[in-house]
Amino acid sequence: MNNPLATQICRLLTIAAFSSLALSAVPAQQQGAAQQGSAQTRNQSGPLPPKSSDLTSKPKISTRVDLVQIDAVVTDKDGKLIKGLKPANFELYEENKLQQLDALDYFDVEKIETAEKDNSEPIVIDLNTSTNPEDLRPLVRDHRLIVLFFDLTSLQPEDLLRSTDAAKKFLKEQLSPADLVAVISLSTQFKVNANFTNDREVLQKAVALLIPGKDAMLQGLGASASDAVTEDNMAAFTPEDTEFNIFNTDNKLYAVQVLAELLGGIPGKKSVLEFTSGITQTGEENRSSLQAATDAANKSNVSFYQVDARGLMTDVPGGDASVGASRGTASFNGSSVFAQRDARHAARDTLYTLAADTGGRTFFDLNDFSGIFKQVQDDTKGYYLLSYTSSNKLRDGRYRSVKVKLVGLPPGSHIKHRPGYYAPKEFAIFNTEDREKQLDSAMASQAALVDLPIAVDTGEFRLANGQFFVPVSAKLASSSLQWAKKSGQHEAKFDFLYEVREMKSKRVAGVQRNNMTIQLDDVNFDANKAIVYQGGILLGPGQYRLKFLARENQTGRIGTFEGDLNLKPAQLNRLELSSVMLSSQLAAQVPRMRGQGQQVRSRTLGNDARVRTSPLDVGGQRIVPSVTRVFTSQQTLYVFFQAYAPAKADPAKLRAGLVFFHNGQRSNETPVVEPAEINPVTRAASFRLSLPLDKLATGSYTVQAVVVEAGGTQAAFARNFFALRKPVNPASAAPAAPPGPPGLPFR
Repeated sequence: MNNPLATQICRLLTIAAFSSLALSAVPAQQQGAAQQGSAQTRNQSGPLPPKSSDLTSKPKISTRVDLVQIDAVVTDKDGKLIKGLKPANFELYEENKLQQLDALDYFDVEKIETAEKDNSEPIVIDLNTSTNPEDLRPLVRDHRLIVLFFDLTSLQPEDLLRSTDAAKKFLKEQLSPADLVAVISLSTQFKVNANFTNDREVLQKAVALLIPGKDAMLQGLGASASDAVTEDNMAAFTPEDTEFNIFNTDNKLYAVQVLAELLGGIPGKKSVLEFTSGITQTGEENRSSLQAATDAANKSNVSFYQVDARGLMTDVPGGDASVGASRGTASFNGSSVFAQRDARHAARDTLYTLAADTGGRTFFDLNDFSGIFKQVQDDTKGYYLLSYTSSNKLRDGRYRSVKVKLVGLPPGSHIKHRPGYYAPKEFAIFNTEDREKQLDSAMASQAALVDLPIAVDTGEFRLANGQFFVPVSAKLASSSLQWAKKSGQHEAKFDFLYEVREMKSKRVAGVQRNNMTIQLDDVNFDANKAIVYQGGILLGPGQYRLKFLARENQTGRIGTFEGDLNLKPAQLNRLELSSVMLSSQLAAQVPRMRGQGQQVRSRTLGNDARVRTSPLDVGGQRIVPSVTRVFTSQQTLYVFFQAYAPAKADPAKLRAGLVFFHNGQRSNETPVVEPAEINPVTRAASFRLSLPLDKLATGSYTVQAVVVEAGGTQAAFARNFFALRKPVNPASAAPAAPPGPPGLPFR
């Protein structure tokens, strides 16, 4: 069975692509095993054998904490800090109801700020790995935490230069021993340029790298006089750009939310100076995004200081020299000036709201930013952290006002604190807009969401006209499922959302969403069984990026997966193979309906093209891919793949067999068999082989599918991997799947 033409290993599987075909959702027969197959192999040059892991053996313990923390600055009539206060000196009211303080802590930043110079090693707090607040508390104790956040998506070159020059001056002249500063930017992605540190050199370098090269700067300043370009004059004419601005604004607000959540694990008050050219809302479409950003900031004890980096602005009729000349009469009747003023105020309104609701400040119409940094430092020379558990147990997501009064202090004493926070909100009482916003935010997130553990696997099968069918399968761990009992049926509801984008152009090549309801009767229900979702999409050759999202609609938990897909054009003069799909389960092509123990209802949202039949459907049965590729010795292994005959070859003459490698050594092989089905249009020969796994020793395996042309010279092979283990509980293990094609004896 050795093939001299097989000089390299085919890729383990082609990762990712979004589905436009919702096929079915069926309970997986194999238990346990949620090995992240595809996720473990992405971004690698070659395949890796599977690693054993079992998500179902690790129950997730979740706790619900409703602790509220309010930072407060207390000063006397002369503006000096008042230290040494006790809990009895504070009365905290939420919605006019007195609350019981759980803890009171004072952060004395001024003590370190005025201390002698410390020659110890610089402090560094890694925002990506530091997650335990108690470990960080000694490091940040009595320090001031400042984030320099640059919104590169809105800053014009001159605004960026103004902002970075001010930041470099602050780091050089105003940075105190008590300051720990981080540098973060938002462009095409959210990036931590420098972690929290008091190392001036590291911070200066991070800020300097935000400035593009000379050529890029010149290009960003506008077209040259010789260019035949007519620019839109946004100052004098405002087109209907609402649909574009909604997404732009939401992305910016979501970045603010991500930043606040990133800082949530660090104890104490965090001050974020955001340099931006404004955020313009367009009405109710952005309201929930602003609320989510404010809520995240308040939960994480983050205050936003918003800096309009455009500096001092004047209203020049028709716009200043940075924009093209206006047309019509707008410059002469005053309408262009009014439009400029309204646009500026609209862009600043969100900044003001975000700052006010998080206890920060706004800075507009300033060309000298040095006073901004001093204001932040003055606001955090020392502060009290008041912690309490709200007496209001409703998780309605409503804004709750907070008022703190001073008791037993001299007249003229003053307290400054944030005015309130948004209460937690249960997914069960989310309205339609909230649920849609949650999905949108999760899809836009740069970070992986793991509240709902999932494993995703894909493949590639050639169709007519040079297209590919990419099956998309996802497995949800049984420990993560929430079943409701309704009318004698066990019910679970899910949203599956996925899209594929071209790698270079970022254009969306396909998107699909399925809302599924699964109902099982008592006979078929088993809480220890996982759920496998099957879908697929039609794509042409190219390089793509997949993002897959699953949401369980009882609790609102979400899991995401991302990966690459490289679909190469067919080589018509060579024998080629599809992906090798592994399974332990066969299912009917049409899901069983109510009255037979199981019902799957699916509602598809999307307009992508679909295929009437999947290449995984052979002989009235459908292969249910083993997403995790972990099997037990009591199961039957089904192996499915297709071979595509060259232009002058007869697909009926193709023969195939399997070779197994155990721990790197060739261990077993199957006899050569004829195709189970031939498609004359695509010239595809489908092979489906099966064997009982009790004949194999436990361990890691490589299975190699080898295809040869009988009486010819063509040959090809492809590989996949799987792990074989003993049943967790042999006495109660589920029986093997019903027999498919005849089992193949081993030589």
